[in-house]
Amino acid sequence: MSQANITNEELQKASGTIQRILNYYNSKMVGQPFLGNAILISMMANGHILMESVPGLAKTTAAKVMTEAVGGSFSRVQCTPDLIPSDIIGTQIYNAKENIFETKIGPVYANFLLLDEINRSSAKTQSAMLEAMQEHAITIGGKKIDMPEVFVVIATQNPVEQEGTYVLSEAQLDRFLLKVNLNYPDRNAETEILNRVESGIFDFSEPVATIEEIMELQKLRKRVYIDNLVKQYIVDLVQATRYAERYIGPELAQYISMGASTRAAITFMETTKAVAVISGRGYVTPDDVKYLKYAVLGHRIGLNYAAMADGIKVEQIVDAIVGAVPTP
Repeated sequence: MSQANITNEELQKASGTIQRILNYYNSKMVGQPFLGNAILISMMANGHILMESVPGLAKTTAAKVMTEAVGGSFSRVQCTPDLIPSDIIGTQIYNAKENIFETKIGPVYANFLLLDEINRSSAKTQSAMLEAMQEHAITIGGKKIDMPEVFVVIATQNPVEQEGTYVLSEAQLDRFLLKVNLNYPDRNAETEILNRVESGIFDFSEPVATIEEIMELQKLRKRVYIDNLVKQYIVDLVQATRYAERYIGPELAQYISMGASTRAAITFMETTKAVAVISGRGYVTPDDVKYLKYAVLGHRIGLNYAAMADGIKVEQIVDAIVGAVPTP
């Protein structure tokens, strides 16, 4: 579809909704503007987001604040090693009085599902989420149940502790549209956090948008124009992760064990359209692609043990690739 299909009035209406949501987020969160945008982008693309940091950096709070802002149904699952798939998905329970099995849907059925410390759940439990995340449906006792129209999994994980944790598989990681790594706040930001907690700002919540407005944003995002040159740029970036030696030389390429999948290219296309709408545009630019480079590629490029030994971070690889691929 062409850019002309999106009117200025539609963009202004969308900007009003987006501004209300982000203002609500920024009124409670300090120093994490990209995270707010990333969660909003996930909502608009109806996809999933993974947040990683040491404990105590407000990953769970950010998820709750953004879901409060749009007033959707919200479920939280605290992942532990003894969690089993039925604890999340649901199960069938025998009703002796009626002599039938009744389907009991678990907390997965919500607009927003927070999986706190997802890497503490076993591989079996993690895999139970694959159908829900990819197909937006679950199966209980042979019966398929569709998820709500707006369904976003917001997962957090702690990369520091290794005991009692299970590394997410590549297939599971690939289902997350975006991954955001959080760092410690600076001195001023941390002081402001104390002030906001003391003021009691987290004691009250009031939606500033609706699920219906999120659905309208999703429809508008689909109509955003993306030129073939930008699509080719996206494909070139993804291809460069697989044939890195041609682009960044053997010195850095030796650290890559696995390149990004085609899902990375699709993710770039879908999420950059959301970035365009947030920026008040009806078209995607190469800068929109670069804005999401770490969030899209960071968890989809596999690094080997040599990278860990030499202190090579995936961000260095991504920067080298983006620097090597010509921008249209």
